[in-house]
Amino acid sequence: MTSDHTETRTLAEAIDRELRECGSAERAQREKSYLKSELVHYGVSVPDTRSIVRAALRGAGLSHDEVVELATTLWSEPPNAPVHERRTAATMVLIQSRDRLGAGDAEVVEALLRQARTWALVDPLACDLVGPLSDTGPGFGPVLERWAVDEDFWIRRAALLAHLVPLRRGHGDFQRFARFAEAMLEEKEFFIRKAIGWVLRDTSKKRSELVYDWLLPRAHRASGVTIREAIKHLSEAQRQAVLAAR
Repeated sequence: MTSDHTETRTLAEAIDRELRECGSAERAQREKSYLKSELVHYGVSVPDTRSIVRAALRGAGLSHDEVVELATTLWSEPPNAPVHERRTAATMVLIQSRDRLGAGDAEVVEALLRQARTWALVDPLACDLVGPLSDTGPGFGPVLERWAVDEDFWIRRAALLAHLVPLRRGHGDFQRFARFAEAMLEEKEFFIRKAIGWVLRDTSKKRSELVYDWLLPRAHRASGVTIREAIKHLSEAQRQAVLAAR
């Protein structure tokens, strides 16, 4: 692409135009209310947004720097009226281009996470971007360790959810997740409680004994939200044992 970034900006504008054309005022109002969002909403579904991004990226041949530039442009503009669907598209640009990204992009991802302030943006960044990236090499390890003790609960949630996809697939670093979950198990924040239960639930699909053995001695400390999620795929006997231990 050209050195003055014209083509990257043109691509961002094309994505924005497609999003606007696909939007629904009724959906925009409904989703803005549901998410308690302060952003502008176009009213575009997640599948439609994903399709728009996929079509825009097809054949574009973006380099690493161009991927980051496109994502940050979609995310941050217009600066005085950020748009939810543009930010969703930005996450999808990164996710669909993650083969060009790595631990060196942690600072960029963290900046987006800190600005996101909603599960609708935090979760895909954590699960579908950071998760696979952290599973392919050790570079993200120190980042996740730092995120796990961050004052911002959304950053802590990201540290937990980064483990979800690898553990769901039957690998991943359960011991690291378990350390993080142990430290956060008695937190009052709903989004932390839910994240712990969610990761345990998906891990148990392939390794139920691992989850059961970890959860049983801690059941009396875990919230109802965590327990309800975590035991969904355990055996009936395991579920009853965990509930009795509460």
